[in-house]
Amino acid sequence: MSRYYLLLLSLFFSSSLLAQTGILSGYVKDKQTQMPIAAASIQVEEVNIGAVSDENGLFSIKNLPTKTYTIKVTCLGYETQIIYNIVIASGNSEVLSIELQSSAKNLAEVLIKKNPFRKNAETPLSIQSLSAQEIKSNPGGNFDVSRVIQAFPGVSGTAGSVGGYRNDIIIRGGAPNENVYYLDGIEMPSINHFATQGSGGGPTGILNISFIEDVTLYTGAFPAKYDNPLSGILQLKQRKANAQKLDQNFRLGASEAAYTIDGPISKKVSFMASARRSYLQLLFQLLKLPIQPSYWDFQYKVDVKLSNTLSFYTLAVGAIDHFTFQNPGTLSPENLFILKSNPFIDQWSYTNGYGLKKSINKGYWNVTFSRNRLQNEYNKYEDNQHPSEANRNLRIVSKEAETKLRFEYNKFINQFSYSFGTMLQYVTFENSVFAKIDTNRKIQSASAMQFWKYGAFGQAALNMLDNRLSVSLGARIDGNSFTNAGLQFSPRLSASYVLMPQLKLNTAIGSYYKLPSYTVLGYKDANNNFSNLVPYIQCNHMVAGLEFLPAIATRFTLEAFDKRYSNYPVSQIDGISLANKGGDFSVLGNEPVVATGLGKSRGIEFQFQQKLVKNYFVVLSYTYYKTTFTNLNGNYYSAAWDNQHLISFIGGLKLKNNLELGLKFRYQGGAPFTPLDTLASRSVYARTGNSVYDNSKFNQYRLDPFYACDFRIDKKWNYKKWSLDLFMDITNLFASMQTQIPTYTFARNADNTAFLTSDGLALKEDGSNGIYYATPKEKANTIPTIGFIIAF
Repeated sequence: MSRYYLLLLSLFFSSSLLAQTGILSGYVKDKQTQMPIAAASIQVEEVNIGAVSDENGLFSIKNLPTKTYTIKVTCLGYETQIIYNIVIASGNSEVLSIELQSSAKNLAEVLIKKNPFRKNAETPLSIQSLSAQEIKSNPGGNFDVSRVIQAFPGVSGTAGSVGGYRNDIIIRGGAPNENVYYLDGIEMPSINHFATQGSGGGPTGILNISFIEDVTLYTGAFPAKYDNPLSGILQLKQRKANAQKLDQNFRLGASEAAYTIDGPISKKVSFMASARRSYLQLLFQLLKLPIQPSYWDFQYKVDVKLSNTLSFYTLAVGAIDHFTFQNPGTLSPENLFILKSNPFIDQWSYTNGYGLKKSINKGYWNVTFSRNRLQNEYNKYEDNQHPSEANRNLRIVSKEAETKLRFEYNKFINQFSYSFGTMLQYVTFENSVFAKIDTNRKIQSASAMQFWKYGAFGQAALNMLDNRLSVSLGARIDGNSFTNAGLQFSPRLSASYVLMPQLKLNTAIGSYYKLPSYTVLGYKDANNNFSNLVPYIQCNHMVAGLEFLPAIATRFTLEAFDKRYSNYPVSQIDGISLANKGGDFSVLGNEPVVATGLGKSRGIEFQFQQKLVKNYFVVLSYTYYKTTFTNLNGNYYSAAWDNQHLISFIGGLKLKNNLELGLKFRYQGGAPFTPLDTLASRSVYARTGNSVYDNSKFNQYRLDPFYACDFRIDKKWNYKKWSLDLFMDITNLFASMQTQIPTYTFARNADNTAFLTSDGLALKEDGSNGIYYATPKEKANTIPTIGFIIAF
């Protein structure tokens, strides 16, 4: 056995005997017109090798030694762009899609370097970006976009999910359903498997990182072209396929196996396609959990160059999810709680889109058509190990679909730019519910609705005072044919002023609207009437901050934000704002509500970011914030996501022989929670497996803070026509304890074969003879995984 480990270590730290080479290729185009740029110089700085783009904007650099490079792109009349952390391997070509910004200076002054931290006049602050390489090498990220962006300032997960099993994204105290997601301009309702309908989070992501070129996160100052965000916009850009040869890779990671292929179909057509299959059930067996989730997902994109000024693309993402249970071996109180409280889940979803982009004089326009659909089925029984219709407690079958048409027009005239566009959507929603309250009470309902959503936007930006001041003014209107809420007018204003060459003052103010989820709107009362015809949720943002750039690859930011909510739906059943829900495996909003909720979130964020220069990179952030929402009684309470303190550090080091080390540290302040109502829980637990909480003490207690450290090591081998990347990822390296929200269950006997009861008889349906068992408050899981990527 010791010989085996010595062999493994020697492989890990050795290098291939022969020096291998790879290929760097890509496209260079004008950012404003989307036209290809000829005669652009692409220079690989470390080896002084380069190429020049042809009349189609294409370039290729062959025989590059396999290592990490910095790429410098220059062209007469354009700002110089520097691209960091480009990894060249022998298996797959590295394909870049480069957009150059025309220089505001005269043609002789072309040495102005573009800020690598993406900003624009519409969003001068509250914006973060990551390259695909930064996502791939993120410790504990499991190649999952949702987990990686939780390292950004102001971003956290739901209570109990950091280091856990959910991908909910909490931005500046906002609920998980306050974010929107765009993939190459196509909106996706959710980017997670086992998505919580009406919310959006889930345990793992849908998107294959092999497709992604970069990710941009807006946490404020939203561009007017995006509808429905209250807290965040996640914009994902897919890379171009290799136009010269067929590339393939196979990845085996912590939770799934993935196969990806891309390449040319013809001179003007290229494609990418992938399939992934999970083995999460093995991970949960290792953690001794009785749940067994499994999934498939599929993804493709086809790019067609119709002419130098006209391009077309189509893409699709689909997922099939199945959540069931397995025999945990021992029916401990903890395992029984999991078995009784969770439903069976059968869910499938897809997003399919088409885009047409046309370059015009000093601008471009694009039109997209897409359709997305979700089918969701929940089943729950008194005994989930032996399900039957006789002991059914819950059945929900829900279907929702959106068909969308969007048009966007962009124009750039010297220091002035403007854009406008329209949006039209057709929505269908069906929902049927059976729920057993007790032996004598049942709820059965069914609803269906179809309606239109529509909107339009306009935005203009101007650079003044020799580019020291930039101002952007935008607005959008939105409406729908279902709620009769009228048109919602959403203005926004942002400005950026250069105080000194490396220091900027940035500000933004805006009002944003979101239509409540279809599960809320589609609820019907006992008279079979739609009773939740509530208005749009409104959130007003004010943000101000400083950005300091002491070097081209180094950034310090300091931002303060203030968010004010109104018209938030509040449950009429338990009196809790829906802003505090959506972080579990349920259906959010399928209940009567009133839109009387208010909320506020205020905070300050600091970030230091160092792009990869020489052989290391660093991202360090700290956020302090307070978030409160009102419940049905009109009083403000700490929000479920009010962690108050967030600290995150990510660092990476590239060593010789293609060896990379990564370290991530995260700290999340204790989340508020509500104590158990033990009497009410006793009466329902045996039948439903649910815990009941004492809402008279809503969120008056806090969990302990959670902190953890993740570590990752990568070793790459490059051979003549293929490459191997072997990685080891350790999540929660030091087994830090995470306190859990209290749950209710009954004690078991010594050998876990039956419930303990006060009278020695079988447990009664109302639980009156059960003996309460306090589940452990703390839980620590260190999860080591070894995986590999083969590229050929």
